[in-house]
Order: sequence, then C-alpha cells, then structure tokens
Amino acid sequence: MTQGELFGGLFDASPERGRSEPAPGAVLLPGWLDAAAQLRLGAACRDWARPPAGMHTVRMPTGGTMSVRMVSLGLHWYPYGYRGVAEDGTPVKPFPPELGALARRAVAEAYGATVGGGISGIGGIAGAVDYEPDVAIVNHYPHGARMGLHQDRDERADAPVVSLSLGDTCVFRLGNTETRTRPWTDLELRGGDLLVFGGPARFAYHGVVRTLPGTADPALGLTGRLNITVRQSGL
Repeated sequence: MTQGELFGGLFDASPERGRSEPAPGAVLLPGWLDAAAQLRLGAACRDWARPPAGMHTVRMPTGGTMSVRMVSLGLHWYPYGYRGVAEDGTPVKPFPPELGALARRAVAEAYGATVGGGISGIGGIAGAVDYEPDVAIVNHYPHGARMGLHQDRDERADAPVVSLSLGDTCVFRLGNTETRTRPWTDLELRGGDLLVFGGPARFAYHGVVRTLPGTADPALGLTGRLNITVRQSGL
C-alpha cells in the first residue's frame, strides 16, 4: 500500500450529523473520514506505533503517568516541549507528507465557510492560509483512559490544530482560554470525526472526559480510541 493510497478518498460527511462550530475558531465535521479511510489510517497508526521510536507511556514531571499511550511523528513531544529523539533514544519517525496534505485540506474545508463569532472564513484564522504542519501526536485511549484539561502551548506557532478520531466515541471537553473551569462545551467525537481548532479557540483548555467502550466500528479491530493531532510546531 502506498502513502497515496493510504490517504486517498477520505472525505465523506455523515448525513445525519452536520457541521457545527462549538466555539469561535473551532469547527467539527462529523464523519469526515469514511469507513475505508478509517481502516487505512488505523493501519498506518499501527505501523507508526511499532518500535523503534514507537508508542510509549508518558511520565509527567510530577511523577505520575498519563493513562493514554502515544507516539510522535516529526518531533518527539514530551512534557512540555519537543525534541528530535524519541523516548527510547532513537530518531523520531518522520512526519508523513501525505498526513500534512490531509491536515491542510482539513483546515481549508473547516474554514472555507464563514466561521461563527464574527470570523470570516480562512483569512480570519491565524496561520490557516499558509498552514504548514510538521508534527503529529497519535494518542491511544484504552478503556478507562482520559486526558485532563490542558492547553497546547508547546508549539511556537498559533496555527490551527487538526484532530482526527478513530475507534471508540469519546466525550471531548472544549473549554475557555483563561481557566480549566467553566464555561466549557462537551462534544461527542465519534470515529471518523474531524475537529479543527484555531483562531480564538487555538489555546482553549481541552481534554477527554471519558471514552465509551464498545462504540468503535468492529471492522477496525481496535480496542479503545485513537486520536491523531496534527500541528505546526514553528520550530
């Protein structure tokens, strides 16, 4: 399977769940990845997860460990920064150019229409017109895993973040930019959904409250949830 085959033909919006804009600069496109595309992207995630520079558990500076496991592409993410060497001391897997092309199309489709909150299209979102993603983080949420509210502030760019979901449905909490407390909005993210957040929502606190076991398409052969976030590091 070539990379072109892997990322080809991904766009198939679900008719029963329409586009929504849960906050200024945040756009949810349900069912953006069709079933075949989800299978191909899931297979790619399995390849990326293999050692060397494979999927690992992240230990926080406080001594605790995150309940998700992750693998980085392009640059290795660690709390709280990026480097070129993975957790096992080997070079980080390269960022696939086809994943970059997919993310650029996601940004174009998300912001091609007028966005709520007085933002007019792609030109109203910082970093969207010349979006050049170069890093990705793949998170695996086994049953019971969650992610606390946090901001994505380790990049030196304010370009949008592209988030793709595979597998189990999750409850995603999109908060405000000032504090981890209310106001926030809880979103249901299902397998195949695309969420892009940029502009005023770029530095909003966000996290995963819970996953819903058993909601994944059985054809994926996936236990839990995979989330692929694509970013422009500015490094």
